[in-house]
Amino acid sequence: MPSNQSPLGALPARFRRERLLIVGCGDVGQRVARDLHAGPGAGRMQVMALTSSPGRRASLRGLGVRPLVGDLDNAATLRRLAGVATRVLHLAPPPGEGAGGDAWWRDPRTVALARALRLRTTPVSLVYASTSGVYGDCQGALVAETRAVAPATPRAQRRVNAERAVRHLGRAGVRASVLRIPGIYAPDREGGTPEARLRRGTPVLVSEDDVYTNHIHADDLARACMAALWRGRPQRVYNASDSTHMKMGDYFDLAADLYGLPRPPRVPRSAAKEQLSLMLLSFMSESRRLDNGRMLKELGVRLRYPDVEVGLQSAV
Repeated sequence: MPSNQSPLGALPARFRRERLLIVGCGDVGQRVARDLHAGPGAGRMQVMALTSSPGRRASLRGLGVRPLVGDLDNAATLRRLAGVATRVLHLAPPPGEGAGGDAWWRDPRTVALARALRLRTTPVSLVYASTSGVYGDCQGALVAETRAVAPATPRAQRRVNAERAVRHLGRAGVRASVLRIPGIYAPDREGGTPEARLRRGTPVLVSEDDVYTNHIHADDLARACMAALWRGRPQRVYNASDSTHMKMGDYFDLAADLYGLPRPPRVPRSAAKEQLSLMLLSFMSESRRLDNGRMLKELGVRLRYPDVEVGLQSAV
């Protein structure tokens, strides 16, 4: 018999179906909602989404999602989230550069969300979408989840802080999982392919200076999120990546060939510093190959797009 301490036990029978709260319901969150409504268990799950924009309520309802208005930057507006969900998918990023003042390394949004969720009965599970950038530069090594984090940028340091807040929530009884996510791509995602960059002729590094990069198709990431919500182990980290081990320049060459566009020019790192933005240079300063074995084995995720060539070809 369900306990009153269970998220479902103290409710009338008509309210005992699962309730998923998506925090940060952008492209990936909408894919999760779409898959839930189209899957074999359609109708058994109530999907809710936190939004700070009242103007988004109509579009969310059109996806079959119940909107809850609240702002992660205003903790007082999050109190209504206490006890509303049996599972939580946290996809919202930390504040951007310049936020937080001296505490630039913190993610106050995740801390505020965790505090709100602890006000009443906590959810059964929570999945947090972090970044593979928390590993820092691994000089091309194969990286498993047991590797110590070494964030080299402020945005990666804020993600580490958010992961710690999620793990702290896990000690309160929530089955918390962290997905460390690389570059997300999809032909139907805004900016989700290299085509625009190729048309601009943005250079890439020469082979001897180039770095390994990692990718995940947005549809496969949505599947990984759902798998972690139900099958993720407590306090567990998963590399949510496909099985591609490819250098960045080779990735853009592959895309150019598929799209029938010129391959990008290759430049040494010394020249790249003069031609590229600081943001692009930061991505070109870290090299790692993500090991996705834990995601495939423990979560049972079957990738529709196991490598970027398959994913990009699906658009062509």
